[in-house]
Parts: sequence; structure tokens; C-alpha cells
Amino acid sequence: MISRSDDYVEYCRDTAKHASDAHDLALRGRDKKRITRLIHERIAEAVELHSSDDLVDIGCGDGTLLRIAERVGTRTAVGLLATDEEVAVLRRFGLEARQGFTDQLPLPAKCASVIVCNNVLLVVPREKIPASLAEIHRVAKPGARIFLGEIPFVEPPDPTPQFNTRRKMLAYLYRERGLRTWFGMVRRMAWWALRGKPAVIRPGTAVSFFAAPSEFVAMAKDAGLEFVRYWQHDFPNNRNNYLFRKLG
Repeated sequence: MISRSDDYVEYCRDTAKHASDAHDLALRGRDKKRITRLIHERIAEAVELHSSDDLVDIGCGDGTLLRIAERVGTRTAVGLLATDEEVAVLRRFGLEARQGFTDQLPLPAKCASVIVCNNVLLVVPREKIPASLAEIHRVAKPGARIFLGEIPFVEPPDPTPQFNTRRKMLAYLYRERGLRTWFGMVRRMAWWALRGKPAVIRPGTAVSFFAAPSEFVAMAKDAGLEFVRYWQHDFPNNRNNYLFRKLG
């Protein structure tokens, strides 16, 4: 029997434990490095990242934006991740990363001139969104540029089907993801069996938070953030990107 867990923190921890490349932490698939780079180049352009900035990237993934900050020559650049396992992966590549959650940022007040939180808030429970926005306001310097990206504006369907047998799951993986993914799951199943562990799938695809633009902008304003603009994300196109500033 196979069970499913939508605990996103455990999904991130499990991904980091099996990561063979830092890009695995981007959670976009190993063949999506170009897309990951393009997304973060656009983010750097949107926030007008420059050498005098102090950058905080909340949910920094594989550290692509931190590397862009290195090239720009920013004064400081720190990435935050949900688990110590992910932090350890990035630190092996010489990047400044710390463990922290959106509603409890391990940073001092007014330390960042640019804050980026992309493709993160959608997995934060709705009840923690106000505290998360308040934390972003706390660590932002007056006048800071704040990018909050990939916020779904409608509830998206979960793209990961659920299976009640291993045979059905393996057939799906072979048909939809190919031999490599199929073989990886066979190895994981063997590991579960050898150690007597339960078969638990952590797809990491469940969305916890979505909001129409008017609702999300109102939530950000309640936290003290000044709305600048928003625009529709390219893919998937059921999400919006937002740019805010912290009032002086």
C-alpha cells in the first residue's frame, strides 16, 4: 500500500538528501536549468539588483539568484531554505544560506534592500501568510524593493495523481516520466522494503495558498508594504508576480 504526504518541508528535506546536483533544489526538474536561470534573470531585472544592495532570497532553491548577485557584486546576498539538508547542499558550493521559515526569518530587522520570495508563498498555509508578510516587512530596509512571485490567483488542480498500488504508480512513471524516473522509484521502493519503512510518496505539488490580486495586495498593504505593480507569470500562467516597496 502506498500513502501520500503533502508535508512540503519533508519533501524538501527528502529532495536534498537525494540531490546529485544543486539544481535539484530548484524543484523544477533536472532538464529545467535554462528556465530557472531565465526566471531569476527576470527577477533581478524587475528589482533592479545592483552592487550596493543587500539581497535576501527567501526559498532560494539552487542558489541561482545568489550567483547572479555575485556577478552583480552586491554587498551581501543570503538565501533561506526550509531545511538544514538544503542549506548544506548550497554551502558546499560556497553560497551563503541559512535555514528559516517565511513566518520566522532568522535575520535582523532592516537588513535587506532587496527581498525576493519566488514560488514559495503558494506552499505556505494560508493562516501563516499574514505573519510571513509581516516578517518580510520587518527585515526590509526603508525603500526596499520586494518581489513576491508565482502567487496563484485561482486554486490550481494538483497535477500529481494518487495511486493505491505500486504497480499503477510505476506504470504511470514509466509512461509519463520515462525509464530513469521509473528506475529511481524502483530503487526507492527496494530501500523501503529492506529497511521495513512505509511506502510514502512526497510529490511536493500541493498548493496551500492562492489569492486574487485584490486580496493579496490588500494583505501586503496590511503588513505595511506599498504596492508597485503585478503581472502574470509566463508558465504556469495561473500565477502572478508582484513588486512592492517598504514605505520609508
